[in-house]
Amino acid sequence: MRIREATRNDSVQIIAVMTNAEASNLMLFGPGERKMEPETFANYLEKLYHSRHSALFVAEIDDKVVAYLIAQGNEATRIAHRAYLVIGIHSHYRGRKIGSALFNHVEQWAKENSIHRLELTVMENNEAGVALYKKMGFEIEGTKRDSLYVDGQYINEYYMSKLI
Repeated sequence: MRIREATRNDSVQIIAVMTNAEASNLMLFGPGERKMEPETFANYLEKLYHSRHSALFVAEIDDKVVAYLIAQGNEATRIAHRAYLVIGIHSHYRGRKIGSALFNHVEQWAKENSIHRLELTVMENNEAGVALYKKMGFEIEGTKRDSLYVDGQYINEYYMSKLI
């Protein structure tokens, strides 16, 4: 497995992994809800690639993108020390320590870029996600009650963070 920063040439493969991850029904966007165009997404990747505060990392196996982790930072001085994370792993590759590898990589990136706080949200019922984040040192800071409406019911989300 190889972890690296994404480039615009990865847009089609990342979109495929995002679509697969969203099919789990445990992401912000529901299955099939988001339509992404490769060229538009490639432009987004190009912008991230040249940012000091944000990045998108991919995990590759046999030259195939199987997972991604987005670190969305901020330019404003008062919040430039934090980055919001979003991770997605293709369903065929879960349980192989790919998430742990991505989090270890983003933590090293954070240290190199003066990012002190990593944060994310996760659906309360996403047991595998919560377990991964806790294993990687994230703590629950609070609960966003009835934060999402999924399949006719309200779902709580946890606010989680890790200080570097």
